[in-house]
Amino acid sequence: MSTKSLDVSDSGVAEARRFFQDLLADFRPRRFDVRFWDGSVWSGDSASADFTIVLRHAGAVRRMFWPPTPLTFCSAHVFDDFDVEGDMLAFQDLCNSLSVDVSKLPLSRRLAFAWRLWRLPRSQGLRAGREPAQLSGPLHSRERDRAAIRYHYDQPAVLFERMLGPAMLYTSGIWESPDETLETAQTRKLDIICRKLRLKSGDRLLDIGCGWGMLGIHAAKNYGAQTLGITISQAGADWARARIRAEGLESRCRVEVIDYRDLPDDQPFDKITCIEVGEHFGAAQFPTYWRKCNSLLRPGGAILHQQIETAGHTRMPDSAAAFSQRFIFPDGELVPLNFLLRHAEEAELEVRDVESLRALPADAEALASKYRGARARTRRGHR
Repeated sequence: MSTKSLDVSDSGVAEARRFFQDLLADFRPRRFDVRFWDGSVWSGDSASADFTIVLRHAGAVRRMFWPPTPLTFCSAHVFDDFDVEGDMLAFQDLCNSLSVDVSKLPLSRRLAFAWRLWRLPRSQGLRAGREPAQLSGPLHSRERDRAAIRYHYDQPAVLFERMLGPAMLYTSGIWESPDETLETAQTRKLDIICRKLRLKSGDRLLDIGCGWGMLGIHAAKNYGAQTLGITISQAGADWARARIRAEGLESRCRVEVIDYRDLPDDQPFDKITCIEVGEHFGAAQFPTYWRKCNSLLRPGGAILHQQIETAGHTRMPDSAAAFSQRFIFPDGELVPLNFLLRHAEEAELEVRDVESLRALPADAEALASKYRGARARTRRGHR
């Protein structure tokens, strides 16, 4: 193993390096570097590293692995105890390997790791970063749902603009080629939604959980629909209203802050959409949701519901689920497709079409390769 500019006189750095050497002794090839807080680097097995783990301060290693719970490592990244520069997909491969291999280590070796961690420097002062969600009240009550949505979505718009681009579309795009841009894939998604609904001029469209309002804007602008987007995120509604004014669509497009459960039933809609919002509902709320959709829809109308679902034979790893609940989508819950369909039919809705948007393996690999290339170009540009 090679090292670059490693100052072993810093006992904290030397101890941290020994910890990583033992932890990763069986991980080969090690195509990544570790950069310590003093600028020294423990190099990997290749001349060009896929990524670099950057330790921000002397207590970073201890915070990454102690206490030994599924959330410790993830929390250390959230609180900027360490960062990752480079290929995040390759870093995910390392995380997957560690989560499996460490759990299978003999007890004596795990105790040795614990002792070594205990001896590492402790951090001083408060951690910098966003605290996990702290929700109270009955699960999926209106008040608690609003708090959960505020935690995730009521952030500065610039944060989402940097991730999502000018269209501010959080949900999955639809690509026909890996060479297409995100904006092209997202516009295609919006068009497919409108065409599947056979949306036409004058139709009243309700978009439940409208995010930043772009589906309603697209439908009003390109299909002549009268659209209402509803959300319980004030920040999202404010952004959407500003965009509607900029597009000159105030007469055809509105966004209101209201829970779908509180919408009056006296003005039924021709079409309803709910695009990747059901993940926030929770399983117990779906009978209410489908019945409410039925009451809001005129006879002969149509609903398009899209969401991430979980296959009956698979489940999210416990560590990923716990992290999502605390830091990303508090109170979020994935349900199987058959669960959604059963409750829709029990609410007297007729299921006409079911489609999976999962990429085929070859398509997924092509998109992953494009992602890696974009990351490389970003790193070169940053430097």
